[in-house]
Amino acid sequence: MNKIQAIGKFLDQPILVSKFQKVVPAMLAAGGVAFVTADAMREEKGKRAKRALKSGITMGVTIASALAAPHIASKVANRPLPLCIDKIKANNNQLVDTFIKTQKPDKNIERILQESKEKVLKLSYVATLFNKLGKKQSGREFLEKLIPSPQNISAKDIFSEIGYLSVYGAVPVVGGIAGGILSDRVTDKKHWKEKIPNKIKEGSYQYLANIFMCNVGAGIALGLLEKAGIQSKGARAIGMTAGIILTGIIGGSKIANIIGNRVIEPLCNKKTKNLENEVYQDILDIDFLNKEKENIYFKREYSKKVKAEKERTPEVLDIGLHTDDIATVSLLSGLKWIEPALPMMYTVSGYRAGIGYRN
Repeated sequence: MNKIQAIGKFLDQPILVSKFQKVVPAMLAAGGVAFVTADAMREEKGKRAKRALKSGITMGVTIASALAAPHIASKVANRPLPLCIDKIKANNNQLVDTFIKTQKPDKNIERILQESKEKVLKLSYVATLFNKLGKKQSGREFLEKLIPSPQNISAKDIFSEIGYLSVYGAVPVVGGIAGGILSDRVTDKKHWKEKIPNKIKEGSYQYLANIFMCNVGAGIALGLLEKAGIQSKGARAIGMTAGIILTGIIGGSKIANIIGNRVIEPLCNKKTKNLENEVYQDILDIDFLNKEKENIYFKREYSKKVKAEKERTPEVLDIGLHTDDIATVSLLSGLKWIEPALPMMYTVSGYRAGIGYRN
C-alpha cells in the first residue's frame, strides 16, 4: 500500500468520520460567534449592539437549520443516517474479537486491532494492517468491514443521492431567510417587510446557482460517463466537476436571475419602479451635448443600470462556495468522510440569503 492509499484509508475510518461529525456543531457555533463579533465591530460605536443582535439572530437560525439539515434530508430521501460512534465501536469490538479468535494474528497486529476497537488508528498503523493482512482473502474481507472502501454511486442511484443533497442544501437556505426576516422584525420594526424580497431573491440564487443546479450537473455528467463505460474515479471526478461548472456556475446563475426577475420581482414591483425613477432622474441630470445624443445615451445607460441592479452575477466568494461541490463530487464517488463538513459549507449560502446579500 502506497502513501496516498494509506491516507485514503486513514480518512475512511468510521470512528474518525463519526468524531468529526460530533465536533461540527461546536465548530459551527464558534465560527458563528467569531463572525458575528467581527461583523459588529465593523459598525460604528453606538450601533454595535443592534448590529450584533441582527447578525446573531440570522447566523443562529442559519446554523440551527444547517445542523438539522441531514436529519430532515434523510427522512425526505428515505436515507439512513450514519451510525453513531457508540454503535461503530460496538461493531468494531465484535468484528475484531471474532477475527483474532479465528485468524490468530501476530502480537503486533493484535495490538493494533485492539486499539481499532475504540480509537482512530494512526496512519502508520493503517498502512501496517493493510500491508500485513491484505495478502490473504480472509484479511481483505475483514479490513473491508473494519474500514469500508469508497463505493462509486451508479447512474441508476444518482438521482436519489442528488435528491438527498438538494434537500440538505435547501434547509440552511430556507433557515437563513427565516432568520434574516426574524432579525429584521426585531431590529427594524418599521421597514422589515420591505427587505423580504431581497432575501428571497438571494436565497433563490444561492440555492439554484450554488447548490441545486450543481448537483444536477454532476449527476448528468456521471450518467454520461457511465454510459460511455468510464469507471475511473479520476475521470469521473473531472467529468462531474465540468458538469458543475457548466450547469451550476453558468446555467444556475442564469436560471436564478430569470426566476428572480420574472417570479419574485413582481412581489416588490413598487420598489422596482422607484428604483427605475431614481435611475432615470440621475441620467436626466447629466449635461448632454444635444438632444439626439441625449436620447441615445439615455437609452443605453438607463437599460444598463436597471439591468445591472436586477441581475445577480457570480462573484469570487460565490465561486469559492463551490467548494461544497467538491464535497458533492466526493460523496458521489463514495468518500463519506466529506459529508460531516456540509453544514459548515451550506451555512455560508444560508447566511448570505438571510442578509439579502444581492442588495
